[in-house]
Amino acid sequence: MSEHATPAVLRGPELEGCDDYASVLDVFHTAIERFADKPAFTCMGQTLSYRELDRLSGDFAAWLQHETALEPGDRIAIQLPNLLQFPVAVFGALRAGLVVVNTNPLYTEREMAHQFKDSGARAIIILANMAAKLEAIIGDTDIERVVVTEIADLHAFPRRPLINAAVKYVKKMVPAYRLSGAWGFRAALKRGAGLERRECGREADDIAALQYTGGTTGRAKGTMLTHGNLVANMLQARQAIGPGLSEGGETIVAPLPVYHIYTFTVNCLFMLETGNHSVLIPNPRDLDGFVKTLKSVPFTGFVGLNTLFNALCQREDFRRLDFSSLHLTISGGMALTSAVAKRWEEVTGCPIAEGYGLTETSPIASFNPVDDIRLGTIGKPVAGTEVKVVDLEGHDLPLGETGELCVKGPQVMKGYWQLEAETAESLDADGWFRTGDVATFGDDGYIRIVDRKKDMILVSGFNVYPNEIEDVVANHPGVLEAAAVGVPDETSGEAIQLFVVAKDPDLDAETLRAWCKGELTAYKVPRQVVFRDELPKTNVGKVLRRQLRDEAQDDGDEAS
Repeated sequence: MSEHATPAVLRGPELEGCDDYASVLDVFHTAIERFADKPAFTCMGQTLSYRELDRLSGDFAAWLQHETALEPGDRIAIQLPNLLQFPVAVFGALRAGLVVVNTNPLYTEREMAHQFKDSGARAIIILANMAAKLEAIIGDTDIERVVVTEIADLHAFPRRPLINAAVKYVKKMVPAYRLSGAWGFRAALKRGAGLERRECGREADDIAALQYTGGTTGRAKGTMLTHGNLVANMLQARQAIGPGLSEGGETIVAPLPVYHIYTFTVNCLFMLETGNHSVLIPNPRDLDGFVKTLKSVPFTGFVGLNTLFNALCQREDFRRLDFSSLHLTISGGMALTSAVAKRWEEVTGCPIAEGYGLTETSPIASFNPVDDIRLGTIGKPVAGTEVKVVDLEGHDLPLGETGELCVKGPQVMKGYWQLEAETAESLDADGWFRTGDVATFGDDGYIRIVDRKKDMILVSGFNVYPNEIEDVVANHPGVLEAAAVGVPDETSGEAIQLFVVAKDPDLDAETLRAWCKGELTAYKVPRQVVFRDELPKTNVGKVLRRQLRDEAQDDGDEAS
């Protein structure tokens, strides 16, 4: 960088509505008052109005306050897929003053145990399908109250018992479990309905959610997102996306996990605050069922990511749908490719507006203006947000140069839960968060992501950290050392390839993959295993993952 070059800082517009809400609870109560009889969430054909969401979440809050020993600020884990129970549980917990610990329902016992112990969660609401896993590890956690729900618990009779019975007895998706003292979700709601409600006020700086994200150490870290962070990001979403929406008139398809910060903020806050209707898709991998749902819903918006857009556009039944009402498609979670964006617009007639964010930024940091989308970019900083790029020494760089992207704004996390050193490493005293992504700014004020500084692998929008996989594999008695890298994959964006130096000459790929399946969520299991005599390393012994990535793309590699 020339010593005379001026460092570049891109700034979003002034953030509007900063004084409208002090907390997420204010957002919730205002939305209930304004949109009481409008549909809030639909799942598997059952709809909750805003008024019903208010009643049910209030019942759950009352149960938490009277039937547990939890106090404001205590943590409650919520381990649910996209079901109507999710918003009821989240807003009930927040109304009781608790901190929500969003937990991936696909987690293994090991992953659950770490997150529950690290967060200090004292209560959990969990889908019955995963309750057997909880039984196995609950003794190693601080959890003292368990609420178990079945898939159709908020559906009307007679569909409720029919669906629940089919899931349990026909599809056999609910392994047997015994959790002493556990409450059923419907029983908790019924009990709470007869108890006094005590609304618990929260301040902007109070933690609303512990949102777990991976780290370079391989251990998941709890990102402390305050009420102020989430409200700010909701307002930023409203300012960036809102001009293309009508209040109370939109039906938005939500196929991505609601426990993920992307959908959590967009659908549980932004769409709620604007009085709009979110259609929750429990299992978007079931493309037959997904398209069948889309046939019955006159959707006006769609929140997705690159791999899902690509998969849907390959289907003839999807291409035959009526897209005449669709006028907003949002992409996030992973890079949007130009080919997929063009294909989606050809099929649906609706362009995709790509945004960028991280768990640590609640998540939205930048967004493509819906009236000026530029493919290949992540748009411009959202309102109230500043971005810059820095070199390896942390020096600010001028326009046109490439460096690590840093973000500053009211949506940036409070820090990592009980990890002061890692917080200080990522978040400086002036509030700049180092994203680990490498970017450059164009003369047009748009941001372009060039590469990832970290070795993170992005599988279908999910962050996968090599160290976690390597730690699991290293525990196999037949493994000497291992390294995991991401390689391009048409289906998932990236796939995991594992390089292994074996101690046991009889060790094979399927044995290792089976080992990983017992310890890791499915998307973290290596797709390919390559056995090597040694791994390339630096002179201080650090494995050269980049060299392995390059070799993995060579057709000469033999993958098992």
